[in-house]
Amino acid sequence: MTTEHQAKPAKEPHPDATPDGAVAPPPDSAIERAVDSKGRRKVTAATAIGNFVEWFDSGAYAIMSATIAGLFFPQYDDAAALLATWAVFGGGFVARPLGAAFFGRYGDRIGRNRMLALSVLCMSGATFLIGLLPGYATIGIAAPAMLFVLRALQGFSTGGEYTGASAFIMEYAPEGRRARYASIVPLTVGLASVAGAMVGLLITYTLDEAALQSWGWRIPFLLAGPLGLIGLYLRSRIQDTPVFRAMEQREAVRKAPLREAARVCRRQVLTLFGYSITNAVGYYLMSSYLIAYMSEEVGYSKTETMLISVVTMLAYSGACPLMAAASDRYGRKPMLLVACGGFAVATLPAFWLIGAGLGGALIGAPILGVLVAVIGTSNVPAMVEMFPGQLRASGSAIGYTAAYVLFGGTAPFVATGLVSLSGTPLAPGLYLMSLAVLSGLVVLFSFRETVRLPLTRTTVLEK
Repeated sequence: MTTEHQAKPAKEPHPDATPDGAVAPPPDSAIERAVDSKGRRKVTAATAIGNFVEWFDSGAYAIMSATIAGLFFPQYDDAAALLATWAVFGGGFVARPLGAAFFGRYGDRIGRNRMLALSVLCMSGATFLIGLLPGYATIGIAAPAMLFVLRALQGFSTGGEYTGASAFIMEYAPEGRRARYASIVPLTVGLASVAGAMVGLLITYTLDEAALQSWGWRIPFLLAGPLGLIGLYLRSRIQDTPVFRAMEQREAVRKAPLREAARVCRRQVLTLFGYSITNAVGYYLMSSYLIAYMSEEVGYSKTETMLISVVTMLAYSGACPLMAAASDRYGRKPMLLVACGGFAVATLPAFWLIGAGLGGALIGAPILGVLVAVIGTSNVPAMVEMFPGQLRASGSAIGYTAAYVLFGGTAPFVATGLVSLSGTPLAPGLYLMSLAVLSGLVVLFSFRETVRLPLTRTTVLEK
């Protein structure tokens, strides 16, 4: 390890000061003893509800996309309107890097809990306002323009939420159980996506077309208001993490953490990016692309498609705590390699099963869900552990968000284009397999095991 990022000398003598005046970070075990089980339950609840709100809207937006297309875009071409709706959805990804930079720097300078409180406020507020928007028939071109702005604000918020929530909950987690605590982040992503989709389906099937278009479509978005207030309340009542408070006491907080992370943590950022691309593409193929793939390429009915999708997301959610426990026991590197190897070997058979009938699809699609859980539950703790405390939120946000913007957000479009160009519906599987091989090589040769590293350290890892 290098020592170029040791904390600044304290202005007055500190009881834990070394002879040169620098204050050594307290061991993780000392911080752990300062947090009781009741405090951890509050932290878990605050992390869960905030992250749930962040991802609930994505499932609802996907289900309500046809209705939104009809309300927010001129109807001279139904297909063009739907494409425009998905373009607006993709607009959220454009703003993610800005959100990652802003919230990452904010979290390292001001605090993890304040960053997350602001994040959930931005997300729930933007989602709630979408539910209040007038349509194209009322205000014309201003309707899709305002929709795009609010979607961009959602993406801005998401850019800092996932990595910030991961750092927040892990800096409260007890030794040996970090991945299990961190698994609440991917777990709530899966549950929120299912909940959003189910609410959207319930509204679609219980209301007639007139009611759906006049007020029914607004319900999933308006629900974000009270959910966001609950998340804001919970997050605002929790102290910042013991790790961040210790950094403040040692005057180790950086003034320009984003710039410093990009300069001195370059290898960690690139390593995180290299294996996160498989996580990103795997997740968005599983959660978004498979819905269109099963209905358009395979020919399943809407009911069959949604059944398979819900079962897959539940398999993913159920596997998260189990795979997290394995990550705590065996380490991040072995589990990341298992995930990459699993994608490289099992993706093509899974896609073949999906096209072999309903029974096969109910096996093949959940296989992808479990593999995404394997990589996601080790990705989250690893990206927190590989960065020093004073640069953690900034460094992890850069690498992780870049992978999701460049590869995750484009995965459904790339998959659709590959099917069209190659003429085979298995092309998306080959694409994911290729990325998994690349990510496996990154993990094998560039990733250093992080499971035993103290979260209180202020030094940058050397290879």
